[in-house]
Amino acid sequence: MASDRGFREKWATRLRVMRARPRHGRRSLVWYPEPRGSGSPRRGTQILGGLWHFAGQLVEAPETSPWDIAAPSVPFEMQLHGFGWLDDVMAVGDRAAADMGRAAVVDWARRYGRGTGPGWPPALTGRRLLRWISHAPELLRSMPASDQSKVFDAIYNQAGLLRRHWRDAPTGLPRMEALTGLLYAGLTLEGLGDLEADATAALTRAMADDIGPDGGIASRNPEALLEVATLLGWAITALRGRDRAVPEDLTAAQGRAIPTLRALRHADGGLARFHGGGRGRIGRLDRTLVNSGIRDRNDSGLAMGYVPVQHGRTTLIVDAEAPPTGPVSGSAHASTLAFELTSGNCPVIVNCGPGGAFGPDWHRAGRATASHSTVSIEGHSSARIGALLSDGGRRIAPMIQTPRRVQWQRSASRRASTLLLSHDGYAPSFGLTHLRRLNLSTDGRLLEGEDALRAVSAADKERFEDAMTAAHLQGVPFQVRFHLHADSQAEIDLGGRAVSISLPSGEVWVFRPGREVDLQLDRSVHLEPGRLNPRPAQQVVLSDRIVKYAATIDWTLTRAQEATDLPPSAAERI
Repeated sequence: MASDRGFREKWATRLRVMRARPRHGRRSLVWYPEPRGSGSPRRGTQILGGLWHFAGQLVEAPETSPWDIAAPSVPFEMQLHGFGWLDDVMAVGDRAAADMGRAAVVDWARRYGRGTGPGWPPALTGRRLLRWISHAPELLRSMPASDQSKVFDAIYNQAGLLRRHWRDAPTGLPRMEALTGLLYAGLTLEGLGDLEADATAALTRAMADDIGPDGGIASRNPEALLEVATLLGWAITALRGRDRAVPEDLTAAQGRAIPTLRALRHADGGLARFHGGGRGRIGRLDRTLVNSGIRDRNDSGLAMGYVPVQHGRTTLIVDAEAPPTGPVSGSAHASTLAFELTSGNCPVIVNCGPGGAFGPDWHRAGRATASHSTVSIEGHSSARIGALLSDGGRRIAPMIQTPRRVQWQRSASRRASTLLLSHDGYAPSFGLTHLRRLNLSTDGRLLEGEDALRAVSAADKERFEDAMTAAHLQGVPFQVRFHLHADSQAEIDLGGRAVSISLPSGEVWVFRPGREVDLQLDRSVHLEPGRLNPRPAQQVVLSDRIVKYAATIDWTLTRAQEATDLPPSAAERI
């Protein structure tokens, strides 16, 4: 049955492409936009050497067409067909790189250009079309006429598919990719100028709808917001390059998104890692911020549900809203009240990060509360992940139960900024509310914290009594976790009463609990999508049991030794 369904889907895709194929006519580009991608020459050199590293998997295939590679997974195959890697190859900038990119495009057009193969979802088609058009001047140079004809045929087929089926892309980033690809087609392809107005209008509506008043997106994924803002910048630049009027709603959307991106940026230049997002590809955030020309920062207090605090060379970013639900929550994390802290160019306290690049088990594990720097009740998360569902051709496991009440308050004095936060994610099962106080000194050298679990209302106390009965009156075990970056080194100090954390910069931070509590330095992982495997890391874990209606653990994190040198942080430079 599965093979029959796959066969029908393949023919349905081919039929859609054939029906959407533009009428015959001259095939050419009437305008060549500048390449917008921020490719990595290092990754490009690896690809030229036959090392293909996508979705946490490595394939060695020297002197082999990418379309002869047996893809080890569907995500690997989708990244291959999306051609995002073409930015990296072309960034190498020599003849061998141009020849390799040219050969890959021609070979794809020959094999799949009429609707065959797996690369035809609208978002993937838009991503590929953007790269082909952006790099067209170099790709088409010295290309035989017969190959050019095949490539243009494939380009026009992709544009035709997007014209009819961009609405099939899920809302959010996938739809933005489809519509930006369609806009580029309308601006550059001879005979398809009628696409321009429709694509501009559709993209403007999508950006206006999806980028909220606070500059955030529904998934609350900072890296996805970066990708949306990047596409938005490309679209605006392309319209201006063709001397077209840029809709006010498009520039207004950019004016909301860029300040929020700045607020979600740590002192080391990377994004806060929450809800399926990593720190962002090296150089992309800087380039997006600079090219926008917008210097504002979202200082409203809450940026896409996060509270950013910056003092001295220290940044603190806290998740102060419930996770999203519904179709946009397929990569959402149970991370409410978790925080990350960065000192200068070195992360100190982090979350484990997005595990999707390493397979479904790591994806699910990375979403659990225990993978974040916050309080977790043993064996439970503050939000529940549902069963796998189908959404626009994707398989996602959305969030189905999240905290109903999340509160935060910020105050400031000459000495410190204080955050008071709470969420009731543990109330349905245990009758407990998590309360967190974070106090960052104005010189950025001291973070004081207090974490409490409390049964507040009479109904909560009843649920807690039920939980105590289920635990045979031994108390409900909980942990306060502080995940450390993989580049840091930590060791137990002061006779087991503290942890010393050494950073690559030479800084040393000292973590101390405020009362007698079980303190452990345990194993952790650091999940970075660009690596082959999760990186070994460490975490500080404070453990206790709540046996009455309230339990509190307080702690401090102090910079005990300064860095050996103090170059300006990335956030200070851009």
